[in-house]
Amino acid sequence: MPFEINKESIELLKELIEKESKSEVIKLMDDLHPADIAELMDDLTIEEAKFIYLLLDNEKASDVLVEIPDSDRRRFLKVLPPDIIASKFIEHMDSDDAADIVAELDEEVQKEVLNEIEDVEQAGDIVDLLEYEEDSAGGIMAKELVVVNENWTVATCLKEISAQAEEVDEIYYIYVVDDDEKLKGVLSLKKLILNRTSTKISNIYNADVKSVTTGTRQEEVAEIMDKYDLVAIPVVDDIGRLKGRITIDDVIDIVREEAEKDYQMVSGITGDVEPGDRVFEVLRARFPWLLIGLLGGILGAVVLSSHEDSLKTVTELAFFIPLIAAMGGNVGVQSSSIVVQSIASGVKDIESTSRKIFKEVSVALLTASIFATLIFIYNFFSQANMNLTYSVSLSLFIVILFASMFGTIIPLLLNRFKIDPALATGPFITTMNDILGLLIYLAVGKMFFGIL
Repeated sequence: MPFEINKESIELLKELIEKESKSEVIKLMDDLHPADIAELMDDLTIEEAKFIYLLLDNEKASDVLVEIPDSDRRRFLKVLPPDIIASKFIEHMDSDDAADIVAELDEEVQKEVLNEIEDVEQAGDIVDLLEYEEDSAGGIMAKELVVVNENWTVATCLKEISAQAEEVDEIYYIYVVDDDEKLKGVLSLKKLILNRTSTKISNIYNADVKSVTTGTRQEEVAEIMDKYDLVAIPVVDDIGRLKGRITIDDVIDIVREEAEKDYQMVSGITGDVEPGDRVFEVLRARFPWLLIGLLGGILGAVVLSSHEDSLKTVTELAFFIPLIAAMGGNVGVQSSSIVVQSIASGVKDIESTSRKIFKEVSVALLTASIFATLIFIYNFFSQANMNLTYSVSLSLFIVILFASMFGTIIPLLLNRFKIDPALATGPFITTMNDILGLLIYLAVGKMFFGIL
């Protein structure tokens, strides 16, 4: 019966580990996918996880290590000696995954692990990849790929592909280079098979190939691969020499990481927070925006206290303060979220920006008109004071307009100054709109009630 991850099976596994029943543990792990084993590790201690890791075959152990969260992986690697990290994991990984793992180690441990790797060429590839920025194409590419020379014949090409294929898990494209290792194009397996063995590669390859440079940002790589429906894309240096490739699984990881990052920023969490992070790390990520929320609340209290006499004179004004604040905050967050999504999708030209602002203004006018009318109808029948009815309706109209414009323009300005526009959403927009919404509402109220 296959091993299912539930409370009972985890307890059974813990008992087997405590008894050091190696054969039983291996039998249970054989049926599990590396991703399932990684999920299982969340419920085990570091020592229990170490016991399982050392029992797994090297290929599976390396696959599991790649799947577990970064924070858990860093803590786990700290309890392993460099020779085990090298022989058990690094030597059985693709170069991009190996470089990511090595990059998480302390500098001294990095050197020791690299020295323990038996394959000097693999160690060299890892060192090369560590030189690139983490979020660049060079930092996420893999060195393993199938490359042929344009001057080879089909016969020579088939021999070389057979030799190179041993080092590559998935062959999506065959890349063609010249004698200087510059990328010339791609070669399909179909053309390779259908042509005579004496045919030169230069006569059958496709020169129309999309590529990125080592310095291209990872977000841009994802956009290009999504736009052209690519499962892999070659990476070249500044003079066009082929350096590696990026595959679709790497892009999926990028998209997921960016989505998590933006979601955290919208929620008012800075930095990269993971479920396994320690209490202080989580607090540090949440603290800045919570502090801004606190300061915003204090400013809101200051605004209300400065209009204390007005609120005492017309107490009914206080009834609608939560409504004004909530509507302003919600509209602002909605507008900023749409703009941030648009920016993230790669729409950056001036014309699109102008249309974006015009569209948001149009939507804001309609939204403001509808909700101002609805609150007017409600107050007309429920409130005896028409001045209050006019005050709330006009204030809501102005606040919705202002909040929409604020939520649209702020992300665009942040993006212009190379600041992540996701920072504009969530607590920042909500806090600002709360304060300005109160100021607008109380100013309009004082005008209608003739309070100086």
